[in-house]
Formats: sequence, C-alpha cells, structure tokens
Amino acid sequence: MDRADHVSILYDGEKHEVPSGRTILSALEEIGIGFVRGVGCRGGVCGACTVLYRISDETEFHAALMCQEPVQAEMEILPLPYFPQKKVRHSLDLPEGETPHYRVVNYYPEINRCIMCGECSRLCPVGIDVMGYVGMIKRGELREAAWESFTCVQCQACALRCPGQIPQPNAALTARLFHGRHQVPQAEHLTRALEKNRKEDIHAVIGRLRRMKPVEIQALYQRREIEPQNAPPGTWLPEDRTLIMMG
Repeated sequence: MDRADHVSILYDGEKHEVPSGRTILSALEEIGIGFVRGVGCRGGVCGACTVLYRISDETEFHAALMCQEPVQAEMEILPLPYFPQKKVRHSLDLPEGETPHYRVVNYYPEINRCIMCGECSRLCPVGIDVMGYVGMIKRGELREAAWESFTCVQCQACALRCPGQIPQPNAALTARLFHGRHQVPQAEHLTRALEKNRKEDIHAVIGRLRRMKPVEIQALYQRREIEPQNAPPGTWLPEDRTLIMMG
C-alpha cells in the first residue's frame, strides 16, 4: 500500500512509488532515477522531456512535459523517443512571382491532408490550437499561424498521432520563418547591428577573444558595463545606445 504522501506510478514499464505534490520529473529524480537524455531546460520550453501517459482506469491518453505536469496516482508513463518527422531543408529566398504562403505549402503539402480530427490540439502539452494553425497556413494566414504556434516546444506529440502524417511543428516553424523574412518590416536596430558587425569585423573580434588567456577574459568580463543596483526600474541605459530600439 502506498504511503500517504506517495503515489504509485508506472514509468517506462516499471512500477515506482514516488512522492506526491511534485512534477513527474522531480518525483522520479527524488527516488533516484537520473536522466542523461530526455530532459533539457526544466522550464517547459525545450520539449525534451515529453511523455505520453494514461491513468490506469481511463481510456484516453495524454501528452505532457515531465518538468511541468504534476504526478498523479496510477499514471502509466511512456517517455516519447525521437520521432523522425519530415523536415525540409530550404532557404528563405522566394522565386520570382511566388508568395510566402505558396512556398510554405509547397514545402509541406501534407497540411492539405488534415481531416480536422483535432487530436493534435488535444494532445499539445502547451495548449496550442495545432489544428487551428494548420488551417491558417492552408488559408495563407501566415501571420496568424506564426502567433498561434509561437509557443510550440517542438515536442512532436501532435505529429506522432496525426492520421494525415503532417509534420505540424516543422510546417509551423517554416511559416514563422517566411512570415518574419517577407511580411514583417525589417527592424532598424537589427540592421544597424549587422552593419556595425560588418564594420568592426566580428570575426576579428572573436579571434582576439579566442587568443586571450582565461584571466584576461575574466578581467574583461569584470569591466563590463552593468546596470547599477540602485537604478530605478526602466531608467538605466548603456553608454552605447546605437543598437537599442528607442520607442
């Protein structure tokens, strides 16, 4: 029988009693299970710790991030391995006469296989309307698709269950890239940064850093310009403001 502050779970085929009130990841680590692979940022951003799970007396299974999902009694958990979804290598150039929308759909025509079952949206561990952004890409609404998919952690849970074999995360990433390259006005401060890098020859700067001794790099770091501790919030600006986008 479980202790009052522990719950019984099945992880990767093995039964464990883990402390309750923790995330799946914390609970497993607390009983001595270490992770060399399959765990990354621990903040719900990288998607490396994605698992599929089902509660033993339920029929429906779910996807979750181990670092975010609270552990529950009778969880049956399976780590999600690497899933080889389609990924097209491409440039961001547009052939004459083509639109960004056409290019994205041309790279990922699988999005036209969507049967609107909604399984992708149901499984998404960060709550993205995956089916929704697939429809946006099909309709040429790259801006909307970019915003809807912006918090995607590339866990691939949606692609794993898609009956149309659509690589949603990679299609969305390509939509965001083409939207940013061709539909968003170029940021002036980034243009200035690129120009400054060209003038100062950034490769030469990096070369100088590589030739420095560790103690010299440490001294350089200590001399860096930093915000004073007593500066009122939002008032401090660095001496070199050429790369700051001023409102």
